[in-house]
Amino acid sequence: MSISTLAGTGALLLWAFLALLARMASGLPALQLTSLAFAVGGVIAVGVVAARGRLAALRQGPVAWLHGVGGLFGYHALYFAALALAPAVEANLLNYLWPLLIVLLSAPVLGLRLGARRLAGVGLGFAGCALLVGAGASFPAGAGWGFACAVGCAVVWAVYSVTSKRMAAVPTDALAGFCLATAGLAGLASFAFETPVMPDRRQWLAVLLLGAGPLGAAFFLWDAGMKRGDPRLLGTLAYAVPVASTLLLVAAGEGVLDWRVAVAAALVAGGGLLAATARD
Repeated sequence: MSISTLAGTGALLLWAFLALLARMASGLPALQLTSLAFAVGGVIAVGVVAARGRLAALRQGPVAWLHGVGGLFGYHALYFAALALAPAVEANLLNYLWPLLIVLLSAPVLGLRLGARRLAGVGLGFAGCALLVGAGASFPAGAGWGFACAVGCAVVWAVYSVTSKRMAAVPTDALAGFCLATAGLAGLASFAFETPVMPDRRQWLAVLLLGAGPLGAAFFLWDAGMKRGDPRLLGTLAYAVPVASTLLLVAAGEGVLDWRVAVAAALVAGGGLLAATARD
């Protein structure tokens, strides 16, 4: 495995901890958490970009800023809200519909062929989600809003990812500016719609780890892996993330690995793997 591919694998490992760290920050409003975590990630990223002498990459057109900030802000605000409003394991797995939605959207947006194997993979993933929250499952009152947020963030990230193909000229270094802008937008929204909470030491630690890892270094590691590593291997390994993320939540006591969760995780990850390994 090349160093670049290893870097991309590091991004996947960091993203597997996203749900666990978000739950570690529980008690912070979703928009406030989004603002604080992206402020940390943005400051670190701008420092790295400045050290490399590439601050000029932050000068992008309005479409690039709308795309970058809209994707980062929309996805993470909805994701943190989902974990706050619904059981973490189930909400996290619903979020991982996004790889399958990318497959579906690639046809109308990018004009790519779907094919039977990809459609079968999508079907398996949706079957897993239906099993997870369908008939026979019981959840606390109000969890439905959290599940809606989880599906919403999957849709946002899928649209963002697919349309990124049309933003190929925007350098990865520009993400540093997008992160800071996301922090500012989330902060304004938090002041307008939420009651601010002073983080305790546990929550501050979670914010710092989120900003340094899943919402910081992971973006740059993933870019290196996708551009200079083996994207086929990384694309396949990515479907282990929902399983790893779920197991981390269960190990931390944030959920129970019953038969329903285990089968749903296998269907979501297996459906993604089946779609990812389809031949054109």
